[in-house]
Amino acid sequence: MSTDSTKADEIALELEREIVTGELAPGTVLRQEHLSERFAVSRTPVREALRQLAARGLVSFEPNRGVRVRTLSHDELYEAFLVRAELESLATALAAPKITGADLAELDAAEQRFADLTGQILRPGENDRGTLTRAWVAANHGFHDVVYRVAESPMVERLAKSARRTFSGHAVWGSGGSGIDELYEANVRQHQAIIEALRAGSADAARLLAREHVLHSFHLLETVLAQVAPAKPTRVRRSA
Repeated sequence: MSTDSTKADEIALELEREIVTGELAPGTVLRQEHLSERFAVSRTPVREALRQLAARGLVSFEPNRGVRVRTLSHDELYEAFLVRAELESLATALAAPKITGADLAELDAAEQRFADLTGQILRPGENDRGTLTRAWVAANHGFHDVVYRVAESPMVERLAKSARRTFSGHAVWGSGGSGIDELYEANVRQHQAIIEALRAGSADAARLLAREHVLHSFHLLETVLAQVAPAKPTRVRRSA
């Protein structure tokens, strides 16, 4: 592998992290000259990194406008959640017969961190909202990543994480109040229910709970987006 290819992979990975955590918001223009200066490389690996991100659906090349972090439509977001719901439920079912006591302890710790950060989001204070939101998203990913690891199904994990990337960058995840608090709290309870199903070794229960949890997360995001932009209601297709 050439040095340029290796550098392109590193740049793509860092930009992906920033998009997924919301540091690079949807609609942000990514200029090759700025990225070249930032990463101290020529434009060749930068162009390759941007092509990789485009292939993952994270950025788009726009004629005469350059490269932008993608802004997904409501229907695209819903479809991404539907895909992830099925893959997440499959991974969780696969993990049920394999999970060990050590895995459950790791999952409990991941859930405790997520619950703590959820509590911080719901409490008014002096916390930096952007930093807190990024930490909350990372903690949520951390919980599910334990399940992926235990499931030992690389293809399912890869596809599920690909679907996850399409909606993780919405910084509005951190908003709270006005009926949203209980939706955040429900996320915590759902994680705990998934742990108990895994602890019991019940693949069927784990599968159903994981699917319900991901679709609930869409409802949370949908509710927050509706409050951020109430003047633009969108009809949502519901699954059967």
